[in-house]
Amino acid sequence: MTDTTEDPYASIRPYHDDEVAPVIKRLTECDEFLGTITRYRLPRLSRYSPWLARRLVSLGLKRKLKDVNSVKAFQQHIAYYMDQMIKRSTDHFEVEGLEKLDGSQAWFFIGNHRDISLDPAFVNYALYQQGRDTVRIAIGDNLLQKPYVTDLMRLNKSFVVPRSAKGKRAMLAAYQMLSGYIRHSIVSDNHPVWMAQREGRAKNGIDRTDSAIIKMLSMAGRQQDKECSVGRAVSELHVVPISISYEFDPCDIQKARELKAADEGQPYQKKPFEDIMSIAAGISGHKGRVRLVFGTPLKDLPDSAEAIAAVIDAQVLEHYTLFPSHYLALEALGTAPELVNHQHITPADRLRFKARLDDVPEALRPWWLMQYANPVLNKAGRL
Repeated sequence: MTDTTEDPYASIRPYHDDEVAPVIKRLTECDEFLGTITRYRLPRLSRYSPWLARRLVSLGLKRKLKDVNSVKAFQQHIAYYMDQMIKRSTDHFEVEGLEKLDGSQAWFFIGNHRDISLDPAFVNYALYQQGRDTVRIAIGDNLLQKPYVTDLMRLNKSFVVPRSAKGKRAMLAAYQMLSGYIRHSIVSDNHPVWMAQREGRAKNGIDRTDSAIIKMLSMAGRQQDKECSVGRAVSELHVVPISISYEFDPCDIQKARELKAADEGQPYQKKPFEDIMSIAAGISGHKGRVRLVFGTPLKDLPDSAEAIAAVIDAQVLEHYTLFPSHYLALEALGTAPELVNHQHITPADRLRFKARLDDVPEALRPWWLMQYANPVLNKAGRL
């Protein structure tokens, strides 16, 4: 990672407005990016005449984005597609708690992680609908395997979380830079930030905050003031836990496949660009009902990373919404029947759940069910 006096976070930060037009030009001329779009939008033409398909997509993108010269303008385009995605792939999207947060304050939102791109996208959509600043999004560099993916993410206010740095010294330097950038965003720029509570999605449905993330967050504050405690350094970031709940997960079968391999001690080898395919599946797949709850700002935090993680977990679990799919999965497993809330389950819910389950290969069903059942057990303090 590079570090310059003029722009110390240049290698990890989102793009600035003056960088938007050149990046869009680069994207509209990138054959690999255009080829990816043609396979989704023009599948037949892309097979028979890939050059023509790419040319048509390039012209279409240039026409749509010709007046986009700022991050805000780019995100206005995203908001339209987000609105269409919500209408097509969800039954209902509900937001709670945002109205209680001061709109003039930059908040550090930290919450559970179920979908690679949609968790922060739903947060941004909620903020955008209320006319608030959208968040800067923490994204792992493992997802940025293609230059065009990096461009798209950084156009959308994503900043890079270094997971591929080699060696203790390199990792320490990378996390110090990350901590500094997050603190700079909140304290200096007064700009909100979103980060997942752990590295990677909670594929098993068990939401837990990684205390290592809390330690990373405190680094910059403690570097500036050697007597600053972990609790005070994190408090200065104005932390707000958030909880997102999906009735159905479009990537549930893929997650079940990974969970099965892990339980059986088998190495799971991801296919090339599997994460990118998961992003596409998450966006297009049916999600049922989705609920996003903004918690209350954390104050008077304890002085240990583990204790702060527990405080965050308490809010994430409290605000997590249990849908009929969660109770029906627990019922199907025959585990803790006393926790199944039958009053929340209708005959239509059972039919929808059965239709989903019927599509799951028999060998994967225990792990598929576990994903949906675990939130019930976790919320009840059984995990």
